[in-house]
Amino acid sequence: MNALVKSAKIIDKQSEFNNTTNDILVEDGVIKKIAPSLKNVKNYSLIKFENLHVSQGWFDSSVSFGEPGYENRETIKNGLYTAARSGFSSVALQPNSFPVIDNKSLVSYIKSQANDCPTKLFPVGALTKNSKGTHLAEIFDMQNAGGKAFGDYKKAIKNPNILKTGLLYANSFGGLIMSYPEDFFISQFGVMNENICSTKLGLKGNPELSEILQISRDLEILEYTNGKLHIPTISTSKSVKLIKLAKSKGLDVSCSVAIHNLIFKDSDIANYNTNFKVQPPLRTQNDVDSLIDGLKDGTIDMVTTDHNPISDEEKQVEFDHAPFGTIGLECAFGALNSIFSTKKTIDLLTKGKERFGLSNNPIKVGNICDITLFNPKKIYKFQVENILSKSKNCIYLNNELKGKVFGTMANKKIELNC
Repeated sequence: MNALVKSAKIIDKQSEFNNTTNDILVEDGVIKKIAPSLKNVKNYSLIKFENLHVSQGWFDSSVSFGEPGYENRETIKNGLYTAARSGFSSVALQPNSFPVIDNKSLVSYIKSQANDCPTKLFPVGALTKNSKGTHLAEIFDMQNAGGKAFGDYKKAIKNPNILKTGLLYANSFGGLIMSYPEDFFISQFGVMNENICSTKLGLKGNPELSEILQISRDLEILEYTNGKLHIPTISTSKSVKLIKLAKSKGLDVSCSVAIHNLIFKDSDIANYNTNFKVQPPLRTQNDVDSLIDGLKDGTIDMVTTDHNPISDEEKQVEFDHAPFGTIGLECAFGALNSIFSTKKTIDLLTKGKERFGLSNNPIKVGNICDITLFNPKKIYKFQVENILSKSKNCIYLNNELKGKVFGTMANKKIELNC
């Protein structure tokens, strides 16, 4: 990858060039020069856009692509190209494929399918065999094969002894355990938040209690084991308080929130639009406010798109019967940048790497080029033609977003969305 980036404002608090506008010369995937004005003496690819900003490449801790088994939803290669054009230079792939990614051979297969792609893929292995919650999977072998964390996607660990054993075992090799926060015995097939809105729509509710009980139990087990736990996609105000208390006690816990749970609330569900059927469900305005505050004060460690492609055939059914999930890679920056400052948005999109064992690459001379290119001021309405994913189940359709992503320069590749 050889290129000259012209007149880019650098947003990178780890770089000496933070908040400055410079040219960036990249040769063979490495940043060679950064200066106010550089000449393109070797006639490299010229990267120049209106109001161009750059930051370290973004990371998403939870994406689903379908392959293997659900290629009708999304393939790994197109999913990674979508991620790159949406600004993400690395993603963690969930194990909810068919077969479930629960052994080292499947981890190796997933990694091989991502070879020569513009975005790096880091597999999340299933915590239990076939994600059935009954027997611990080969998590040590999967970590040696390249797995970055272990959890059963959107499936709570019903058996507390499985979580206890997993946390204790993972301690021996520094593994990160993920536990989805929902007590199924309380949620009981609820399809949206249990509230006046679910009553009006005649839909079965999933109460906040299901999340709170599960997190409370998991944190008690974490304290007992002194393990390392990540709680993905919290959605309630009380969850934020529980995790804040756990951190004050010194527990090794992190958590994330799905971006759409910061933008939408249960009262936004209208006309039984199945793109709004997500898991965890959209909650109340009070919950949204608490989640945003949790990100501001650091209680919530990272955001995720929780990108989950579902085919039109599966989504275009009654709300009760539609699968949970929305795509979100394409909308992540524009959505976040609508509610946070650009600097805070970039901070949120680059956090999480360390927790998942990835290295940072600050924008410095001599470092590997791992950057995202964007215009934070561009305002536009998100339409179907803006979707890059194979599936079109997008909760953000027809919403106004603030910020245009031009693409990425990472992994020795240039991938532009223009």
